[in-house]
Amino acid sequence: MPKHYIVFTRKVIPQPNQSNLVWAAHTANAAANLGYSAVLTYACKDHKTLTPFDLIQPFRPKKPDQKLLSFYNLQPKLKVSSLPLSWPIDHFGGMLMCASTVVCEYYLPIHIKPLTAIVHTRDWNFAKAAVEHGVPVIYEQHYCDNTKKFEPRVVRNPLLQVVVTLSDIVRENMIQRGMPKEKIIKLHSGVNQMFLIRKPEEAEEWRQKLLVEERKHLVIYSGELCYLKGINMLIDVAKELTQIQFAIAGGTQLLVKNYQKLAQQKQVKNVTFLGYLPQNQLTSLLQAADILAHPHGSGKWKTARSTSPLKFFDYLASGNPIVATKITNLMEFKSSKAIIGWCEPDSPTQFAQCIQQVLATHPRKLEGYKDNLDLALQFSWENRIKKILSYVDNKILGVMHCTNHP
Repeated sequence: MPKHYIVFTRKVIPQPNQSNLVWAAHTANAAANLGYSAVLTYACKDHKTLTPFDLIQPFRPKKPDQKLLSFYNLQPKLKVSSLPLSWPIDHFGGMLMCASTVVCEYYLPIHIKPLTAIVHTRDWNFAKAAVEHGVPVIYEQHYCDNTKKFEPRVVRNPLLQVVVTLSDIVRENMIQRGMPKEKIIKLHSGVNQMFLIRKPEEAEEWRQKLLVEERKHLVIYSGELCYLKGINMLIDVAKELTQIQFAIAGGTQLLVKNYQKLAQQKQVKNVTFLGYLPQNQLTSLLQAADILAHPHGSGKWKTARSTSPLKFFDYLASGNPIVATKITNLMEFKSSKAIIGWCEPDSPTQFAQCIQQVLATHPRKLEGYKDNLDLALQFSWENRIKKILSYVDNKILGVMHCTNHP
């Protein structure tokens, strides 16, 4: 009997401003697009909608609703299954009723395992439990963690098929904590192919909405709002380039309010904060830009050496020119043909000059720049899944339900 490709996250989904949930949604979506019976499996803490049957038979893959599809810009081929984690789970002390125990020792071995070919997750507790219960695993870790060692009986078990990370620094961190180096591969994040679909009318609507009469050019940033991601510097850049309109998408309501206040204090009047946007709106916003801004904190920040930002590949898929800070994991793209202006970190003046230079040499094209689009396509989530599965035992692939083997 063909079995499922399970992508598991313990977090409630969907949620804004959660890049790990974007990873989970697009990993499952890509596997489904390749023909696998991919099931995005996640927590459900809404006790008002749960029934006793949900606890008796918690794992029931079904079609995703339109809200989830729109939120992450997904195609409707994947399935979803929420795992109930409501009262009394996590409401009483002790291990028996904590969420991790219920998921790993009840839902996984009894309900999920019989229908599962392989588990793909960033949750180490779930990965470890899957191995211990005889389920093959793909594990991903994207950031350094110095709090625990990996258990030898788990990491040396052949059921742990492959471990994926984004950077050499995280790879070395994992090796130091006991992960066999021969099991680890490094892959960049992916890009949703829906971002490659041209939306000229919607992009023009954004330009009409954001550009004021005296400003002809639009610089857009999309992502987290924090100092590390270069938002403070971008406000300083906008102050130097008063003739250009800046738009910043992302962040919680509190962060948006705080950065609006900072811009007001610095008397910067050409920055608009859009807040969090679902990905189906983000596609046209990025295509509306003259320049896409990719600032980042300097290399003294560990994450500047370990991150592979999702937004970089989304930016490429827009086809528009990019101005980016030099960070370790993006330097391999410096020699590509993509239209990218590179700047040293922590220098608003240099970033501003780079924006002006790219505007002068590479004006916005309605169809986007082909070199950027071609590079983005190489890093689709589907291609990422294909590379990961090339490290998985063929016997496991043989029991996975697939209508179109890659």
